[in-house]
Amino acid sequence: MKKVKLIYNPFSGNNKIINQIDTIIEVYQKHGYQLIPFRISYEATLEDAFTDLNDEGWDHLLLAGGDGSVSDSINMMKKMKIDLPVGILPTGTANDFAKCIGIPSTIREACEQIITSESKKIDLGYVNGKFFINVLSFGLFTEVSQNTPTNLKNTMGKLAYYINGIKELPKFKKLKIFVEGNEYFYVGDAFLVFIFNGKTAGNINIAYKAELDDGMLDVIIIKADLVHTAKSFFNFLIRNHLEDSDNGISYFRTNSVRIDCAEELRTDIDGEKGPEFPLHITCKEHSLNILGYRKVEPKQIDKFLENLRSSLPKKTK
Repeated sequence: MKKVKLIYNPFSGNNKIINQIDTIIEVYQKHGYQLIPFRISYEATLEDAFTDLNDEGWDHLLLAGGDGSVSDSINMMKKMKIDLPVGILPTGTANDFAKCIGIPSTIREACEQIITSESKKIDLGYVNGKFFINVLSFGLFTEVSQNTPTNLKNTMGKLAYYINGIKELPKFKKLKIFVEGNEYFYVGDAFLVFIFNGKTAGNINIAYKAELDDGMLDVIIIKADLVHTAKSFFNFLIRNHLEDSDNGISYFRTNSVRIDCAEELRTDIDGEKGPEFPLHITCKEHSLNILGYRKVEPKQIDKFLENLRSSLPKKTK
């Protein structure tokens, strides 16, 4: 039998994985795999989970958890020079990356899709010695995930983020930033900055032009210009903000960018604490073999918004 290691965080996503272990084993055994679970705990660390994965006989790696847990596992993989295809089961509170690669939210369907798929090479972001799968961010709301207690995340899910985010609003000040890409330069004030490898943050399709296999990162700067940013809000609602990115929102694509910030604040990588400034960010093209990838088809709301965008008058230069 082909061996697959399942690495899971039992506390992720309100313990969702606990009730799904038998389903996962059932599906994998049906397809002729021997599934070997590894439970992350204080006694059995993430590094322990990877110690035998360079041995022969492993078919692929199955990671169960949210964006943060998956990102940690990918970093450990890279650190230990393990090159196995990876499947992702979305069992965390935030599962933006799993949605981006088209993984079903139902665990049985996700397992079937992973097992019956061909592996696909996708990009990863890399900043100051650490990989990220979905997004690096800083500014307004980006510390919310880090500051939200785990027990609140597990009991209230995404609502916990929103509640904690509202509490952060009165404390926030604009940031003085320096951004230098291959063909882009910006020095000025900002409220919020995203560097996307994926497309969504908080289940909102912010970087809707991003692709996971193009060797590029999508950088979005929400400027601290209240008048222009407010004008851009309508474009944001109809997902047209990347087409009109010369006022309150700046958008560019690059394979390398350097960012610094005058203020002391934390950055966020995939919902977890990120590195300190200055940031040296690159795209590591085709550096992860992913299983279960499926192009996400536009939903009805996306089709409606696309029609609405196309009906808007074009800007004249």
